Amino acid sequence: MPMRILLLSALLLATPAAAQDAPSPERLRADVEKLVSFGTRHTLSSPDDPVRGIGAARKWAAEELDRIGAACGDCIQVARIGRTFTGPRAPNGVEVVNVLGFQQGEDPKRVIIVQGHIDSRVSDVMDFTSDAPGANDDASGVALVIEAARILSKQKLKATIVYAILSGEEQGLWGGTLLAETAKERGWIVTAVLNNDIVGNTIGQNGVRVADRVRVFSEGIRASEALDAQLGRRGDGGEDDGPSRALAKAIDKVADGMRETDSSALDVFVVRRPDRFGRGGDHEPFLRLGYPAVRFSVGAENYDQQHQDLRTENGREYGDTVDKMDFPYLAKVTALNIATIRRLANAPAAPATVTLDGAVSSDIKVKWNAVPGARGYRVYWRRNDTQNWTDVRGVAGRTETVLKDVVVDDHFVGVSAIAADGSESIVTFGTRPPRP
Repeated sequence: MPMRILLLSALLLATPAAAQDAPSPERLRADVEKLVSFGTRHTLSSPDDPVRGIGAARKWAAEELDRIGAACGDCIQVARIGRTFTGPRAPNGVEVVNVLGFQQGEDPKRVIIVQGHIDSRVSDVMDFTSDAPGANDDASGVALVIEAARILSKQKLKATIVYAILSGEEQGLWGGTLLAETAKERGWIVTAVLNNDIVGNTIGQNGVRVADRVRVFSEGIRASEALDAQLGRRGDGGEDDGPSRALAKAIDKVADGMRETDSSALDVFVVRRPDRFGRGGDHEPFLRLGYPAVRFSVGAENYDQQHQDLRTENGREYGDTVDKMDFPYLAKVTALNIATIRRLANAPAAPATVTLDGAVSSDIKVKWNAVPGARGYRVYWRRNDTQNWTDVRGVAGRTETVLKDVVVDDHFVGVSAIAADGSESIVTFGTRPPRP
């Protein structure tokens, strides 16, 4: 159903400036090939060898971010964070090191993280000596992060961008855990975490080709919520509208806008679960701490090319190699990440709370807290038998409105904040006021 727009001023209809640079399939290929050239990037491989192993790969990635930063007048500062982790997949312990590039915005505390993991593996997760190219899983995500830095470094943004290259994913999501806990310790206000993991192929299992969409995974019920909060969300009907799901819907909206001017841009398949069935990724530690986080992954995975020893059996090739990738597709996933970052980085923060009053009434009174830097707000609503917003009203100069003849029993409501250039936050779902 097309969204009906009511009472929107010219300010609220403004559209952020379009992207200047398009991601380069050639640069993305070169970066993936460079990462593959280190032989293996297994978390337990050598941290010190200058040409082979995860240490050499991390050094190259840090130097690449340094070069990008130098080209923009040191607008990106590179740092490393590390911690020793021990577990079944590293029984003797291993130092997990993340490479981070910080592009400071006008607000140094409000942060958007775009990330991929640099470590790779083969069939045996403990085999750290065999060649493990990890071209798609996840050199594709690392190349995307670096390409995003190349393009976004040419712009001034309001939020701070963290370009994160993580280690230890295959051994236990340790790089994601380290960065999520670092964000909490440093008091970052995390607007979004965009985790890119397996984002560079279009030929899936059994030859199925899916080149027109990317999957975006998001949680519904929040991993960080205590039982009483979960019961409150259940009572309000907000299972499909937590911050992670709202972020996924925002990405879908960005993709819709891109396709209006470029029919070849990707569609977003919003997958309503945190990750693939029974599997996980580096966004999940952020979810456990309450941060909005999603995972980007290809439309069709090829399991012969994931976590496999390099080999051919009965004419069937196994292994995660560069020749199985589609770099124009990876460029499109990169473009979607960049467009999402631009929108969210220049938008105000989302309203912290939105409350509804309308029990035994034919109208809904909607209230929300004022957001610093917001020039206006959008109030969304939809019937509660649908998943996507269908109606919207622009509001400026106040933090409440009444939806006449909209029955709260039958509708969901949410509010976003709008910047002067039209950039929009994610939508905060409306709930009952807290009990006194």
